[in-house]
Amino acid sequence: MAARPKQADPRPAPRLTLVTPRLADAAAFAAPLSVALEAGDIAAVLVRLASADERTLINRIKAIAAMVQPMGAALIIDGHVDLIVRAGGDGIQVSGLTNFTEAHERLKPDRIVGVGGLASRHDAMVAAEQGADYVMFGEPDEAGARPGFAAIEERVAWWAEVFEIPCVGYAGSPAEAAPLAAAGADFVALGDWLWRDEAAVARRVGEAAACLRQVEAIA
Repeated sequence: MAARPKQADPRPAPRLTLVTPRLADAAAFAAPLSVALEAGDIAAVLVRLASADERTLINRIKAIAAMVQPMGAALIIDGHVDLIVRAGGDGIQVSGLTNFTEAHERLKPDRIVGVGGLASRHDAMVAAEQGADYVMFGEPDEAGARPGFAAIEERVAWWAEVFEIPCVGYAGSPAEAAPLAAAGADFVALGDWLWRDEAAVARRVGEAAACLRQVEAIA
């Protein structure tokens, strides 16, 4: 996820990011993930992992990497700073400034380091100043709570207007993808709703990709 030039004209087309469920079985997730990767222009896959021992976690990451990276998408791991290099991931996403500072010190410049869980504009600006590769707005916390969508949309629009560093807008439903792209998100993340009906994964990715193309055509 490279930084875009400030006030680029024309603005680079927004792209999709996939956010996995918390994976306990990478093999069982292979089929829907493969379908999703084929169905649209996927920039990155943010992999969330269920708790397990270290070796099991590394094996899960490697199994997903073998599917994601050959498709040209970046493999980003949610947390697990200690494992990312050994598992062969492209980068990591952490929550909050404290975790970001640690990850940045340990992994830059060799890995992507993104950050979510930013409680305020100030925190987001500090993350940018400290060298975040991207920021994410709108993702649920551990309890599943997230800000109202109007607030997420406003935060994305503010960021896109002011900062060079890319932002990822988390779409909590299919209807949120287009507004986030229109607000200026460089990447739109598709969350848990994408995977709830395996038979609908390709259609939902395709629809989201079409929404992004329509927004780009209007911009």
